[in-house]
Amino acid sequence: MSSFSLTGRDFSPELVFSASRSSGPGGQNVNKVSTKMELRFHVMNSALLAQDEKICLIEKLGSRINKEGELVLVSQSERTQLKNKEAVIEKFYALLTKALTPRKKRKPTRPSAAAREKRLEAKRIKAEKKEQRSKISP
Repeated sequence: MSSFSLTGRDFSPELVFSASRSSGPGGQNVNKVSTKMELRFHVMNSALLAQDEKICLIEKLGSRINKEGELVLVSQSERTQLKNKEAVIEKFYALLTKALTPRKKRKPTRPSAAAREKRLEAKRIKAEKKEQRSKISP
């Protein structure tokens, strides 16, 4: 996959928000005001994502995508609708960035000669200690 960058992409026209009553903080206000924000983003209908990026998102975020193909995120940690909206947008961009950033390939490494020798010496010492336990002196 090619390198991924969010710069120059504005997903706001493709994001759908809905508000509902929150179970989070707010005291008596919780029962009256809809502060919980839900963000929905239809992955396959996005004009800003390339086809390989859409496939990558569906593979990596499959558990967060519903049957209609929408990525659903919720925020209800704040007391106001505006702050929850900002929080859910931040969560969305962080999730996209993490999902579309390619993993670094692992470079196989070998233990150094000194590390191997140290490990073998520790084994020898442990073996001698156990050997001493089994011998009974007259």
